[in-house]
Amino acid sequence: MNHVTAQNSEDRPDAVAQFAHVSRGYYPTIVALFAATLIISNVTASKGVAFFGGSDLFIGPFQVLPINTDGAFFLFPLAYILGDVLSEVYGFKATRRAIYLGFGSIILAAVCFWIAIELPAASFYENQESLETVVGVVPRLVIAGLAGYFVGQMLNSLVLVAIKERTKEKHLWARLIGSTIVGEFFDTLIFCSIAAGVIGISTWEDFINYVIVGFIWKTLVEILVMPITYRVIAYIKKREPSYQEPVSA
Repeated sequence: MNHVTAQNSEDRPDAVAQFAHVSRGYYPTIVALFAATLIISNVTASKGVAFFGGSDLFIGPFQVLPINTDGAFFLFPLAYILGDVLSEVYGFKATRRAIYLGFGSIILAAVCFWIAIELPAASFYENQESLETVVGVVPRLVIAGLAGYFVGQMLNSLVLVAIKERTKEKHLWARLIGSTIVGEFFDTLIFCSIAAGVIGISTWEDFINYVIVGFIWKTLVEILVMPITYRVIAYIKKREPSYQEPVSA
């Protein structure tokens, strides 16, 4: 066969611009969404949020207690849903690579935020303090996010893949719920233990509330959106050329 190298093609008068082929698989897209979700969550998590805080709301004879969480409560569960899709379709090694990329993305974002804040502000720029408040690098918060995310996502993927090796293509619900319970519990516990003081939680009562609410909420969200997760996984499996379901004997 006659192959023309890139170096030789430069000397040809009819040479054309060369480009690499983009993979048609869904893996790069899911990883991009995965990383974006983590970066956004780590910024919004810096805000402490309290529902029914300080209220005298009663349901019958029972007073409604405040619910303590952070500003990422509505988005972060998406990271675990995407992690489940990656683990179910592409396996642990591919998911681990995505976790490393997400880990690096968080660090890159923190470094860029820090550099942007430290750059000398122009005389007409009046939002320096606001910028520091929103994206200021708080070492404990960054460490909390990295530690919780890394441990939680790794356990989530390991548990899902381990269950799949036993159940094959059956009982997807068991893989999704089982991996979420383990991953979300350790993620929430680690993150809250490190970040609680940063967002203003200072008592054991508020800390326990923060952990329990975070864990239950994230787990409940994944259960509620499980029908959507099922459809996404089925869609990707059917259209991913490299995926082959095991053939039963």
